Amino acid sequence: MGWWQVSADTLAGSRFVLSPLAETFACLKLLHAGVGGHPGEQAWLRAHLPAYRRRLARDPVTAWLVRAGLGRSWIADFLTPTPKDAESFEEGVARVRATDPARARADLRVSLAEPLAAGAAERLGESSWQARDDLPERAARLLEYVWAEAVRPDWDRRRRVLEADVVARTAQVSRGGWVAVLDALRPGTRWLGESRLQVNAHEYPPREISGAQLVFVPVTPQTGWVSWEEPRRYAVVYPCAGALAGTGGRRTRVPTALGALLGPGRARVLVLLDSPLSTTQLTAVTGQALGSVGRHLRVLLDAGLVERRRAGRSVLYARTGAGQVLVDAAGDTGERDGGAGRGRPDGRS
Repeated sequence: MGWWQVSADTLAGSRFVLSPLAETFACLKLLHAGVGGHPGEQAWLRAHLPAYRRRLARDPVTAWLVRAGLGRSWIADFLTPTPKDAESFEEGVARVRATDPARARADLRVSLAEPLAAGAAERLGESSWQARDDLPERAARLLEYVWAEAVRPDWDRRRRVLEADVVARTAQVSRGGWVAVLDALRPGTRWLGESRLQVNAHEYPPREISGAQLVFVPVTPQTGWVSWEEPRRYAVVYPCAGALAGTGGRRTRVPTALGALLGPGRARVLVLLDSPLSTTQLTAVTGQALGSVGRHLRVLLDAGLVERRRAGRSVLYARTGAGQVLVDAAGDTGERDGGAGRGRPDGRS
């Protein structure tokens, strides 16, 4: 297994960061796989996969670059620069474009897990890929295409979903500490004790990252990876909670009896509040209007089923004990919506 040695100060200073570039690369991975892990991903693929495949069919060099860069068990490092706080997509993709071509080829050599032999088989046409200097530019252009066509049109919704995940996990840190959060980030990630953070299930040498900046980066596709800029910055990219990632709003299990008692919209809000969320985040993940969510929350507050508390500048809502009892009591009577499943564990080590 791969693990990092993390000091208490580094872990205490770690933070969650949103990254448009990481979201775009995760979507590129999803397009490459061509298989969605839940209905939201499947619908997104139906909308965008045909055009993506046509683009690569016209550009065999970039098609090869995607296959090589995603590798067998390791992503070419230059494709996944370590996310920075408040970095725009344009700033992030500029770092990919600025990669030295020699470094890009070296990274591809690792992701391909084969020697860079002078007589290696070549399928790119006029020249060997080992001699190409345009690989960073091609990677940047493909990421720009995925961003413009498949991510930016609904980035505001995606961002709200990611913010909801961060709020929920931040609240989990305050309740149970970082260990509870790290154990639930993604398959292969867990706290081992003795200042060791397992970041994947692959057998790679441990890394000492004490004193570095550690960030956790959610993405909506069900995938993840790690990245670093030694020795200063390290990142764990993880899939946000599966129920948050659906294209048409958060998919939630709403018991039939609970929906009949409270109404389906209000019942969905109550079920979602197993983790604290703000009104804006509830609006994002339910697809309901802000006014409707506000009315549901007032009724639930008056009934003592949810509580309200302030976290910084946000007002968060969560189920009370009475609300939990009501959800649990109705839980075995059926459901209105199917929960979103998780895809297979995937990602770079």
